Amino acid sequence: MKKLLFLFGCICLAGSISAQDRPVLLEDSTFLEASEDAELFEEVSELDPQRAALLSAILPGMGQVYNKQYWKVPLVISGVVTFAHFINYNNKVYHGLRNAALLSSKGQPNPYQSIISTENALVRNRDVFRRNRDMLIIAGSVFYILQIVDAHVSAHLDEFKVNDRLALGIEPSIQRTPLFSQAVGVSFVLKF
Repeated sequence: MKKLLFLFGCICLAGSISAQDRPVLLEDSTFLEASEDAELFEEVSELDPQRAALLSAILPGMGQVYNKQYWKVPLVISGVVTFAHFINYNNKVYHGLRNAALLSSKGQPNPYQSIISTENALVRNRDVFRRNRDMLIIAGSVFYILQIVDAHVSAHLDEFKVNDRLALGIEPSIQRTPLFSQAVGVSFVLKF
């Protein structure tokens, strides 16, 4: 629990760190300090990446709503709900098997007597469900962090404009071979 709180605190603090305070110039691919007559790089985006990350950290999917990427919200919500369901299920079965193993070690009948008859099998199954629960907590935490990173990166990439003429196409192609024959194939054509 302490590790999860520490991880959440680090994520929240990471949003307040900025890499550069001075304006950046675009001149011959070198970055210079700003002067009065220099042309400054202007951001086109109205989205704040730190706000998108913070919204996603507070409520998963809100950063995607802030970025107007509504199609990602059901994916994020279903991922969070799925992880929560399976963590809860494995936790309930783990606690039930743990209590049954304790009862069995004291010589009392366990509630899983019809399914699992030996104490050794109870302990093995208990350990399997505990391991599954712990692995799901780790995977769910990674999923949570990735949706925060997705919101942050999407807000950053919103300022870049993509040229409409930029396209990757797939076209049929006929190539000549050294043996005076032709080979039929597929070509990937980058148009810009």
